[in-house]
Amino acid sequence: MDKLEVKDLIHVFNRQEVLHKINFTVKDGEFLSILGPSGCGKTTILRILIGLLHPSSGSIIKDRIDITDSAPSSRNMGIVFQNYALFQNMTVLRNVEYALKFDKERRAKSHSIALNIIEQVGLTEHLNKKPNKLSGGQQQRVAIARTLAKNPEIILFDEPMSALDAATRLLLRDEIKHIQKQFHSTIIYITHDQEEAFALSDRIMVMDHGNIHQIDTPENLIRNPVDRFIQEFVIDNLKLKIKSLAKYIEVSQ
Repeated sequence: MDKLEVKDLIHVFNRQEVLHKINFTVKDGEFLSILGPSGCGKTTILRILIGLLHPSSGSIIKDRIDITDSAPSSRNMGIVFQNYALFQNMTVLRNVEYALKFDKERRAKSHSIALNIIEQVGLTEHLNKKPNKLSGGQQQRVAIARTLAKNPEIILFDEPMSALDAATRLLLRDEIKHIQKQFHSTIIYITHDQEEAFALSDRIMVMDHGNIHQIDTPENLIRNPVDRFIQEFVIDNLKLKIKSLAKYIEVSQ
C-alpha cells in the first residue's frame, strides 16, 4: 500500500523552475533514498513534503488524503537534519523530552517516552550530557531519538551523515536500518553518496536538475540503467570506488 504519493510537483524559485513535474510513490515501511548531486532539487522535495515549503503546483497525498496545504504539525512526519539542530543548553534527556512539549496527548509521559527511546538508540549512559560532550555520531543519534519520540509515520533524513567521519557513518548506517525495522518506519533519505544509497535503500530515486531519471531497486539500477546519467553518476562512480579499494583488499589477502 502506498503511504505517500507525490503528483505533478512543480516548484519555482526566483522565476526558475527547480522541480519539473515530479511524480513518485513511497510504500508503507519502505526505505526510499533520493540520490543526486548538489542542487538537483532533492532537499527542495524534502522541505515540501514536511511542509516547510509550498509547491508552485502539484499535490502530496498521504494515506489517500491530500496534505499539500496542511500545516507541518499535522502531517505526522519527522525530520533529521544534517546539522543535528540540538539545543546546546539541554541534556540528551531534555532534548528528547522537548520533542513532546507541544503534544497534549503524550506530554505527561514525555519523561518515560524519552528514557525508552534513548535506551533503544544506545545512549542511556549519556542521557545527562549536553551535546558539546558528545561525538558527532552520538549527537546525530540524539537527533534521531528526538524525532522517534514523536512517533512519526514517515521519517525524513536530510543528508544526516555528511558531517561525520567514515567509521562513524558505517556504524550509523547500520543503526538507521535497525531503527527502521524496530519501529517499522517509512523513511525518505536524502543523499549524494551512491554507496550510502545502495547500502540502505529498498528503492533509489535518482535525480538531476529537478528531474527524476530513474526510480528502481538497487539491483535494477545496476542491471538496467535507463540513460547515460544513471550510467555515469551511479554505476561508473560505484565502480571507481570499488576499484580504488580493490588493490588494498588484494594485498590483505
